[in-house]
Amino acid sequence: MTGQQAGLSAPEVIGSGQAVLGIEFGSTNIKASLIGPNHEQLATGNHGWENQFVDRRWTYSREAMIAGLQSCFADLLVDTQHQYGVRPTAFAAIGVSAMMHGYLAFDKSDELLVPFRTWRNTSTEQASNQLSEAFGYNIPLRWSVAHYYQALLDHEEHVGAVSSLNTLAGFIHHQLTGRRVLGAGDASGMFPLDSADLGYDKAFIETFDRLAKPLGAAGSLEQLLPEVLAAGTEAGSLTEAGALLLDPTGQLQPGAICCPPEGDAGTGMVATNSVAQRTANVSVGTSIFAMVVLDAPLREVHPEIDIVTTPTGDPVAMVHCNNGASELASWAALFGQFAQGLGHEASTNQVYQTLLAAALDGAADGGGLLAYNYLSGEPVTGLPEGRPLLVRTPDSTFNLANLMRTQVYSVFATLSLGMEILAGEGVKIHKLFAHGGIFRTAQAAQRLLAAALNVPVSVGSTAEHGGAWGIAVLAAYRHRVATNSAASLAEYLNSQVFANAELQELAPQQQDVAGYAQYLRAYQAGLDIERAAIKAI
Repeated sequence: MTGQQAGLSAPEVIGSGQAVLGIEFGSTNIKASLIGPNHEQLATGNHGWENQFVDRRWTYSREAMIAGLQSCFADLLVDTQHQYGVRPTAFAAIGVSAMMHGYLAFDKSDELLVPFRTWRNTSTEQASNQLSEAFGYNIPLRWSVAHYYQALLDHEEHVGAVSSLNTLAGFIHHQLTGRRVLGAGDASGMFPLDSADLGYDKAFIETFDRLAKPLGAAGSLEQLLPEVLAAGTEAGSLTEAGALLLDPTGQLQPGAICCPPEGDAGTGMVATNSVAQRTANVSVGTSIFAMVVLDAPLREVHPEIDIVTTPTGDPVAMVHCNNGASELASWAALFGQFAQGLGHEASTNQVYQTLLAAALDGAADGGGLLAYNYLSGEPVTGLPEGRPLLVRTPDSTFNLANLMRTQVYSVFATLSLGMEILAGEGVKIHKLFAHGGIFRTAQAAQRLLAAALNVPVSVGSTAEHGGAWGIAVLAAYRHRVATNSAASLAEYLNSQVFANAELQELAPQQQDVAGYAQYLRAYQAGLDIERAAIKAI
């Protein structure tokens, strides 16, 4: 954006179509972020949604995707009207991101052949094992290629009609622009990339095709996958049909530049300025994952570690855990209901602030309590399904502080097990940033994450903005590349986005570190309780 634009007021930026829009499809919310010339968040939109468990598979319907997109955008318009008295009818640039992985299979008419199978589904173990062995490369259960190959192994009726595969972000981008393309980070969660030429690994494609042909695959896998694009690359623009889809009132004008669609991991890296080598970030939502940008390949293949990429295609070690803060949210909702029953109205933020502040007063080792946040299966600990559990010894100290500390510990426990593997590989981290709504309460989750990973953790002023803001920044970067000569993404983030960012760093406290280590030993030993619960219930 130009200096002239930077001198405009927020209403002028919005009204003249110079603001940038980012939309991210999370697991429980679809969020929109409208940013100005200095990447400041001007307005937001939100639409709550939930996955459905249908025929033992986690899914969202196509109708829910489109309705959620429109509702989120409409909510953004309400916010701009309320704050500035203006409704945007055009944007300088637009970006779309979403939860990664999963299985969206389309026929030649672009109709879904089966309901969307999200990343939470863990029914692809056979495919994951066979492909990982054939490639000598970890193919996680949730990756798109694992879902497709499992469908071939299971001789599902639809596989012969598959004409294209996509992610949720890629699908929405296609609806808005007519382009079937995907950002490098999101594409690397469909099928392994070759970072050297930023395309799908040709040797692995050949191996897959050889395995899949006898099972009834319709042509080469490469023909089914979206084109891979690096951040800043031309990825189409908002079409008339796309504008009408986003805004059914017809007031939104087409023409906005669109950046390559990305996954939530990539937008998390951007939102925390963690795209350079030896930087890392932790993103907490329905799932929790750490992204560590590598400066050298790992020595061994680890089933707990995904190798994906940054939005520019650099290799990243990803520790992905299916279960993040959803169980904590359930406890917060319960306490909110309790307060309401006593006649005290408390906002969700107030409830979280109270509970997370209490966690800091809990015993460092949890006081004899154990919590498991497994609402779904967890590949890192080898669990096919989830059963949320709270367990305590008879002599435990059962109070609010210990309950909430163990609930926060449970959010980070599985992640820390995966991070121990990277430490064993000699991976060094210079900086670790965290983002997600759980970090809105000052220091609480940040301090306990520092203890869990035994590394200083930084949280920025943009931490709560999350992935919608991150994809808006990527869209702004695409606009800069299209209209001016631009630096690399890392340089752009450092010089243009985060140059004056406010960061708060917390070092791990040794008492917390020792207490968490004791808790984690009990947590690992108690996984047998989780396995027994899965068999029993």
